[in-house]
Amino acid sequence: MKIVLAYSGGLDTTVSIRWLKEKYNADVITVSVDVGQKDDFKKLEERAYVAGSSKHYTIDAKKEFVEKYVLYDIIMNGLYEDVYPLSTALARPLIAEKVVEVAKKENTEYIAHGSTSKGNDQVRFDLAIQANMPNAKIITPARSWNMTREDEVKFAKEHGIPIKEESSKYSIDENLWGRSIEGDIIDNPFTEVPEDAFEITKKIKDGKEKIIISFEKGVPVKINGKKMDLLDIIYTLTQIAGNLGFGRVDHLENRVVGFKSREIYEVPAALCIISAHKDLEKTVYTPLELRFKKNLDQTWSDLVYEGLWYEPLKETIEKTGLQMNEWITGDVELEIYGDGIRILGRNSPYSSYSDKVASYNKGWYPTEEMAKGFIEIWGMHSLLARKVRYG
Repeated sequence: MKIVLAYSGGLDTTVSIRWLKEKYNADVITVSVDVGQKDDFKKLEERAYVAGSSKHYTIDAKKEFVEKYVLYDIIMNGLYEDVYPLSTALARPLIAEKVVEVAKKENTEYIAHGSTSKGNDQVRFDLAIQANMPNAKIITPARSWNMTREDEVKFAKEHGIPIKEESSKYSIDENLWGRSIEGDIIDNPFTEVPEDAFEITKKIKDGKEKIIISFEKGVPVKINGKKMDLLDIIYTLTQIAGNLGFGRVDHLENRVVGFKSREIYEVPAALCIISAHKDLEKTVYTPLELRFKKNLDQTWSDLVYEGLWYEPLKETIEKTGLQMNEWITGDVELEIYGDGIRILGRNSPYSSYSDKVASYNKGWYPTEEMAKGFIEIWGMHSLLARKVRYG
């Protein structure tokens, strides 16, 4: 029997290797997917073999993650509950897809992942695996073994299994679009997050920094006039904004599984890009387009967060989003500082702004008759309704 395990190198999946091997008397094949996390994949592979892996795959999926997942998060201004740029949620269907590819290559239908019964990832992984391999037999050790985090650490030590140093304290998930932190005293929503929980937003530079992000059809293509591919833009903004201490999100989040949880995210590049993109959309769209797009963005974000990556409605929304972003070309200037960002200016060849109309000094003015007529017609529905209801 072969079991293909999605292997992150963290506590849950490392313990899962030995647990699966012992419980099912199986060969456990581990798969690590590189989506931009700061892991030493050679050491991660070594840890997998020490824990009992029979065979290990490391798959570089950074480019695919950016082009097929992160790009849509930008186009759709993906922010779950208005604050979370969906970094973890975006990566799960891609990881599941790669794990399924290995399972097919290894000629097995048994696939395992390390999600717990309290997390959102169990939904995301299960549905993504089923979408790519309908006959898959999904095994989830962390939903079965009834071990607490402390029990897992003890199990690992007793079996001589190497684990990451932070495994006994925080639960970390990371990719090139962001980093999430859970566990320990962070679980208390009234407790300030310790500085040792943060990694990419440690303030090592004081002051402020101005940058210009240039977009073509909704996609960032330049930083301060220098053309880059999207992956390099993300890395550049992560460093610039992160070094200033910007990009932290403290979020009391409504989980898919029915309760609230305190989630901490480090997402400097995502917040910079999405903020600029939203501003450019507002510059270009008509009021009706803007309101319509906001509704699309929220629905899309909910679908991705809830693990419904393969929902047909999501694909329809993306097609509409891409079509609407045909006009989202231009530049947005940001000022980044430790506590936030500020939009300094924007410019687009497709902006309908005109100083010949808007300027109070030299712009167009309607006549008094035109202004009074517009106001009368504009308010007629409201005033008539008020009159028949209240007299």
